[in-house]
Parts: sequence; C-alpha cells; structure tokens
Amino acid sequence: MKMKFVKMQGAGNDYVYVDCTGNQLDNASSIAVKVSDRHFGIGSDGLILIKNSQVADFFMEMYNADGSQSQMCGNGIRCVGKFVYDFGLTDKTEVAVETLAGIKYLTLHPGDDGKIKTVTVDMGAPELDAAKVPADISCFSEGSKNIVADETLAGGAATPNAIIAKKLNVNGEDYEVTCVSMGNPHSIVYIDKEINIKEFDLDAVGPYFENHKAFPERVNAEFIQVVDESNLNMRVWERGSAETWACGTGACASLVATVLNGLCNEEATLHLLGGDLRIRWDRVKNTVFMEGPAETVFEGEIEL
Repeated sequence: MKMKFVKMQGAGNDYVYVDCTGNQLDNASSIAVKVSDRHFGIGSDGLILIKNSQVADFFMEMYNADGSQSQMCGNGIRCVGKFVYDFGLTDKTEVAVETLAGIKYLTLHPGDDGKIKTVTVDMGAPELDAAKVPADISCFSEGSKNIVADETLAGGAATPNAIIAKKLNVNGEDYEVTCVSMGNPHSIVYIDKEINIKEFDLDAVGPYFENHKAFPERVNAEFIQVVDESNLNMRVWERGSAETWACGTGACASLVATVLNGLCNEEATLHLLGGDLRIRWDRVKNTVFMEGPAETVFEGEIEL
C-alpha cells in the first residue's frame, strides 16, 4: 500500500501530513513511527492527519515520533492551515480546526503567489491549575520568588493551585519551574544569560523532565533565556519526540510563564532553533495568539 503525503515545517518543527478527508488511514500510531524515522523513513517530528469535522472546518489528528498521540501542536496546526488552502480543500482564509485540545481558529496570510506564508492562531486560554496541566503539586516546594497566582496573574480567573516559580528536584538538581497547559502540558525553567543556549546540554536533562513523576502524562520542557522584555531564546524537549527545533504550544506557554514571572511584556518574539514565533497574550480576553511561518518541504509517496 502506498500513502501520499506532504512534508511540511513551521519554524523547523516538521511533520508528515496526510489528507484523510476522503480516505481512512488505519494503524496511524505505527505509521507515525515508520515515517518519522530520519534514517529509514521520511524524517519528521511526527504524523498529522487532516480529517473532516462535524463541529469545525477540519479535524487535526496528531501523533508524535514515538507513536503516542498528542492533543495539539501550534507549529503543526499552522501547516494544517497552509495545507487545506494551498491544496484546495478550502478557499477561506479564516479556518476553524478541531483538535483534541478544542477548536482553534486560524487566520491565513497568502503571499503574492497565492500560497500561504504565515498563519496566526488563536490558541485559546492558558491553563494554570496544576490538576488540569496536569502536574502533581505535591512534588513541588516553594521557590525563591514566592509568587502568588491571584486574579491578576491568572488573567481574570483565580487559580490557587498554579505552579509558578516552584522548586522541583529533577535528577538530583533543584529547578524553579512554572507549569502551563496550552492543550499540552509544559514546564518552563530559565537559563542564565551568561550561558550559550545553543550549547546547553538539553539531552542530559530533557528526558528527566519529560518522565518526572510530577507529570502523570509526561511533559514538554522549555528552557528559556530572557534577552530583554520583548525577546526570549528557547530550547524545547517535547514528550515523545525528544528535542525539536520549535514548539508552538511551548512558545505560548513560555510567554505566559515569563509574564507571570515578571520577566517580559505580554507580547514578545520567541527565538527558537528553527526560527521566530511572535506570541501575544491578551490578558483582557485571556487568550494567546501565535503568528509564524508555514512551509511545504516536498510531496511524495511511501510504501507502507
């Protein structure tokens, strides 16, 4: 059996996309493992299926490189918007996409050639309640900042069980961690400015965060370096995919966390290994917006 696919990337976060609006694809989890292999497959951070939806324009079904299913991917959903427009599944530039993390609303920005270049995504409200991230708050202790999540910090909704700058012991070392869900669970920590973030040994610490007992569904770990109030450097270890060049939900969660820690403005540029994402947290509406690139790498067929 041959499967048609499109390889796409958003800020270096690359996925294999398959149009399933007219066809069923069985064994998607095992197919994700096969196609994601960078030596024997197509090479990607995972597999995304584009399906019909009864409540939105399309449904995005996503699998990580290890075959586990994920709720959402900010970079991935931008490429979904490009896919459905560029390949003629819609002629709308305002598109609603159903995900396991709810319906997300996309604004597509075509270039002079009529193809989508960038996409703005309404990522919805950040979730700070530890039980809903989810994170086991009993694993954390008070950090040095003693930040209290009140109505102002939480964007209008009291969140007494938020984890903001709390201490967590990871593989024998204490880190001050902030936890945010943007449909996926994220743990955010900060790296000193004196460190070259590109040389930070993420492989040595990422797996311990991902599989820490504090995170019952595992976690995506973001390591942030504050350049100034409008610019943040970011490295990310994604559950099920190891380090990736970008993570859209992670960038959104990191902006929220950094605002809550009093370290940046409510709009900033996140500089990732694969490129830049512009993130804005509308505190009045308690909604996070993400804008970034979406690109097609190549199309092809693979024997399954």
